[in-house]
Amino acid sequence: VKESFTKAELDAIADKLAVDDTNEDSWSIASVIWKPHHNSLTGNYDVNVLIAALEGKGKKVVWHDRRNDASAINLDQSPDTLTGLMLNVPVKRFAGLWNSRHWIAVRRIHGLWYNLDSDLREPVTFKDDNEMKEFLNASLTEGGEILIILEDE
Repeated sequence: VKESFTKAELDAIADKLAVDDTNEDSWSIASVIWKPHHNSLTGNYDVNVLIAALEGKGKKVVWHDRRNDASAINLDQSPDTLTGLMLNVPVKRFAGLWNSRHWIAVRRIHGLWYNLDSDLREPVTFKDDNEMKEFLNASLTEGGEILIILEDE
């Protein structure tokens, strides 16, 4: 996919953000594994890396106000305007011993919305906007955050 990112590209963005970080006083030996913007152990990147990567591809990232449900997101926008959504959801791994967060991409492709969660065996198609909004609302209820990805004007 021409708009995807490689691990090397995301690592470079995370490293640049770390170099640009003026708060180096908070660094410790653990910062080697848990870098400020990338956890080498889990592979997770923080939101700053994702926003910088998306902005580098001409996208605009808008936080969804989680006080509103998913119906506040205009899914009817043209694909030339609304690129997709990124969700950051809480997850429990290793029988609940490890609490973390996970990024999920949701994208409209040829008029259909897909859940592109990397934890799934394959992408899942939402049957309609209502099913997708139910998924988004469930994510919000569980403590998830939604980023709206738009084409930058």
